Amino acid sequence: MELKQLKAQALANPEVKVEYDRLESEFRLIDELLSMRRASGLTQQQVASAMQTQKSNISRLEAGRANPSWSTLTKYALACGFDISLKPKRLKRTTAK
Repeated sequence: MELKQLKAQALANPEVKVEYDRLESEFRLIDELLSMRRASGLTQQQVASAMQTQKSNISRLEAGRANPSWSTLTKYALACGFDISLKPKRLKRTTAK
């Protein structure tokens, strides 16, 4: 079974879908971190050295097994040659009465 099929099958379960949706932003952040490092051409060890930390900390961060501070995320991005910018979601604005 392909990953896409397995994912579709799992998401057909309403409980799984709710949890998946709840974690979507976390998965998106992890994807962004990995994309930054890959685009920079750096290894986890090189990022760790630039951040003055251990490779195992970078591994945990990229695997989603860490609860990083804003400072850690900023250092990671800078080590990869990026900055962190928060882009607003398009929110439906209501007019005040």
